[in-house]
Amino acid sequence: MVKPCKSQWHRNTAIFTTLALIFFLNISSALAQLDGKKIYKANCRSCHYLDDKSSTGPGFQGLSGKHPDKEWTFKWVKNNVSFAKTDSKAAEISKLTTNTMTVFEGVLTDDEIKAVIDYLYTNPTEEKKVDVAKGGSGATTSEQEGGINPLYLVLVVITVMLIIISALRSVKRNLQNTYNEKHGLPPLEELNWRQWCSRNKRTVALIVIVTTSYGLQAGWYALKDIGVYTGYKPEQPIKFSHKIHAGENGISCEYCHSGVLKSKVAGVPSANVCMNCHKGIEQGPTTGTDEIAKIYAATGFDAATKTYTKTPQPLKWNKVHVLPDFVYFNHQQHVVVGKQECKTCHGDLTQMDVAEQVSPLTMGWCIDCHRKTEVPGMKDNPYYEDLHKKLAEKYSGQKDSIITVARMGGIECAKCHY
Repeated sequence: MVKPCKSQWHRNTAIFTTLALIFFLNISSALAQLDGKKIYKANCRSCHYLDDKSSTGPGFQGLSGKHPDKEWTFKWVKNNVSFAKTDSKAAEISKLTTNTMTVFEGVLTDDEIKAVIDYLYTNPTEEKKVDVAKGGSGATTSEQEGGINPLYLVLVVITVMLIIISALRSVKRNLQNTYNEKHGLPPLEELNWRQWCSRNKRTVALIVIVTTSYGLQAGWYALKDIGVYTGYKPEQPIKFSHKIHAGENGISCEYCHSGVLKSKVAGVPSANVCMNCHKGIEQGPTTGTDEIAKIYAATGFDAATKTYTKTPQPLKWNKVHVLPDFVYFNHQQHVVVGKQECKTCHGDLTQMDVAEQVSPLTMGWCIDCHRKTEVPGMKDNPYYEDLHKKLAEKYSGQKDSIITVARMGGIECAKCHY
């Protein structure tokens, strides 16, 4: 015999609240994993692909099987140089490679490193890049190979649970009404959604708070990523390999991009700069004569007669790194005065066949660099002698007393926006 249940609404409220909390926690977990993926793409993917194809360092496929100890992996990623001095396994790996891995201590926080490791230990698969750039503009989209988005799985589970709960409530209600009818009791009162909300104000408030919090968080991440094209790698009119030219042949970046030493912009080299070498080099190591022939067509060069007698056909290069028009950036100021290497912003191009955007180039990313980067040559430059003395006195006794770009006014709004 079924007895009346006086706390039916309280139990339903508890069930619904629990489901809402589970949903919110799963959403937070999914977003945290997505952050690890973004950090990996911005800092690691230029040298380590998920698979083992065209990768400077080893691929991360099956990392959980190769190095099951996450703590060991964390110490290696944070500072492989110092870790190799205290760990025999790390020392052995260091001897097997000729490329020194970047020390991420001071570049990434411990939480960021752990987020990357947690993401990689889920054994993700390589993404397929779909380039939609046309005429130098556009973006890239990516499709995950295989796997199910955990967010969709959570939504399906919650939907099924709600259907089951609704069916059970209907069965229970019918049984209760049968019992009431048999014993001369009034049937259960039918409640519409307005009445339910009025009687369960705390639950409604909790649902509104959870839903609003999730919406604000999702909206924040969606808006934050507008205009951020990390991983953008458009096809170019000529298959130019930075890895061959800057890496294997050791050609200085400044030879082709001479603007970095004396101009705001680095500049894309004209095909005539290519001809300084390729007037005599007619065949490439991987593409043969096909791509070099495009240089000849662009300059009007006749390979048979070694003369410029043909009509030039200008090349239309696709720009990889694009800053908004309201942002001022000066290459000479950073490369000549600031003594920054090209890979600080552009990644290690000596290991890239196709130039790719590896840094987000966001305002937060630039400000973080200005806060960490020490101004070079201040102690030895008479021009800065008085300024250095004043700044040294101002920051003396502090835990971190180095003179960074930020402490010289490098994060003032007018420095980059005016």
